[in-house]
Amino acid sequence: MVQYRKMTIDDVPAVHAIELATFPTPWTLESFYYEMTENQFSHYLVAESETGEIIGFCGIWLVIDAAQITNVAVVDSVRGQGIGEGLMREALRIANEANMDVMSLEVRVTNTVAQNLYRKLGFQEGGLRKGYYTDNHEDALVMWVKL
Repeated sequence: MVQYRKMTIDDVPAVHAIELATFPTPWTLESFYYEMTENQFSHYLVAESETGEIIGFCGIWLVIDAAQITNVAVVDSVRGQGIGEGLMREALRIANEANMDVMSLEVRVTNTVAQNLYRKLGFQEGGLRKGYYTDNHEDALVMWVKL
């Protein structure tokens, strides 16, 4: 059974390893430490396996009345098992508890698997950010949901 919990500073190396394995332009280790220690708006969640392994994470910024998903990733070997959905449902719960009005995110236009998950959770398309991704200048689809 997967447990979802608040990320701790001790989780940063495992989360960063997932980030490195998942994204073509990953955040630095220092960025995650900054998020955990300095950024007053950030809230991070992890998905932990029965054996205690970190198998996914999700970052959220809660600013005034809007929640922004910064990154969400799941270990490749357990994708398709609902872990990303669990992380997103926890993020939505946290945003609701913090009285946010909306939640938004950017997703690659080619990442239809993620887009379908977000639509399942009530997100709708809000526009494009042209050339958003620096590795290949792919556009980002902005998606949002009213909370």
